[in-house]
Amino acid sequence: MVFRQIYEEGLAQMSYLLGCAATGEALVVDPKRDVDTYLELAESLGLRITAIAETHIHADYLSGARELAKATGATLYLSDEGDENWKYKGLEGFSFVLLKDGDEFRVGNIRVKAVHTPGHTPEHLSFLVADGAVTEEPLLFLTGDFAFVGDVGRPDLLEEAAGIKGTAIPGARRMFKSLKEKFLTLPDHVQVWPGHGAGSACGKALGALPATTVGYERRHAWWAEYLERGDEEGFVRALLEGQPEAPTYFKEMKRLNRDGMPILGGIPHPGRLTKAQFDRLLAQGAVLVDTRDKFAFAGGHIPGSINIPAGKNFSTWAGWLLPYDRPLILLAHPSEVEALTRALIRIGLDEVVGYIPKLEGYAEGELEIVPQISVKEAKELWESGRALILDVRARDEYRAGHIPGALNIHAGRVLAHLDRLPKDRPVIVHCVGGDRSSTAISALLAHGFTNALNLTGGIKAWMEAGYPVVKGEELVEA
Repeated sequence: MVFRQIYEEGLAQMSYLLGCAATGEALVVDPKRDVDTYLELAESLGLRITAIAETHIHADYLSGARELAKATGATLYLSDEGDENWKYKGLEGFSFVLLKDGDEFRVGNIRVKAVHTPGHTPEHLSFLVADGAVTEEPLLFLTGDFAFVGDVGRPDLLEEAAGIKGTAIPGARRMFKSLKEKFLTLPDHVQVWPGHGAGSACGKALGALPATTVGYERRHAWWAEYLERGDEEGFVRALLEGQPEAPTYFKEMKRLNRDGMPILGGIPHPGRLTKAQFDRLLAQGAVLVDTRDKFAFAGGHIPGSINIPAGKNFSTWAGWLLPYDRPLILLAHPSEVEALTRALIRIGLDEVVGYIPKLEGYAEGELEIVPQISVKEAKELWESGRALILDVRARDEYRAGHIPGALNIHAGRVLAHLDRLPKDRPVIVHCVGGDRSSTAISALLAHGFTNALNLTGGIKAWMEAGYPVVKGEELVEA
């Protein structure tokens, strides 16, 4: 059996290609949307992709299953578990098989068994794989967002991202049962290959290793002690506590992955815009995505642009802050445009209409700067009560220590809470060192907040100056 893990750093996402050397057939599990990766890999291995499987309806990225099926004619293997809200649609024109718990299919000599593992989502399947050319005993367990290295999938996304109340605790209870009845009943030697690694928002304690085993997780995962003593209530509390904020775009990904999305037919290649084209597109409502670092953006940017620096977190921040109903223009070096475009289509932001390589020759009139404020000046305003401190870090960071009276709104959620922010007094924005606050301020500036100031050095500089911080939650009225 040929086995390859494909890792996408931006979303810490893992997909898999399994091939039968005897027949030349291959299976791809949980593909990302830029599917040329799998086509090229299969060709290099002398394989043809005949099957594509998904563990579940993903929330954090747009699936490439339909895209790859369109390109190859392969059969889709999808879950038929869960209620009507979790049934796949938009499958007309595709060859597909809907799977229930215990169903099996073969790809050459490879035997794949669907195992229903609800908890993260109601319809979630994991795939137990045997290399039939050697033995029918299971070797691999492809667990998607059910079991990770050192962690399990979060069950609160339906509440956190989709706003479906009352689903987190029942989901956590289902996860406990899935671990007990479907995971811990497997032999220790079975290899566990998950759908995400460290850095994903689909869990809170994901390990950085690419794989683990059932036996290792049985002994060392944080949840193992709860299962060993049958402590379901303790497990539920521990699992739900401290989960990171779920990006708001997750709701859109769930809908598109269930119902169907546009087929791209290839990777888009946005062209370099002329000055006239750029001006016209901006006038028509396009959003300029400034991918330079925070220092370059602060020093001068085109008014209305959103600062999302190029890097491994680009997809996530784009999902947080960019609109799905307006064209996008990239301000980026030509060598980065393709990678940035791929990062955007992975989360369904398809309408990248072009790019500009620099501001020179494009900026009309004076550029806008990001006003900065030192910790000394900020402390004086804070003591006088004339300014609002806006802490755009994550909840857990805020609870661990924050400026007294600071309002905590995650940087990705500032656009959803603009009504909580005043325009008639200074709003001092900070994170740890300035990266997230630059992105948040760019969104505020683009929405007419001329009173936003960036705290130079962030809370790190505030604490180094010996200024006060408090721990825990605070109810702060803006």
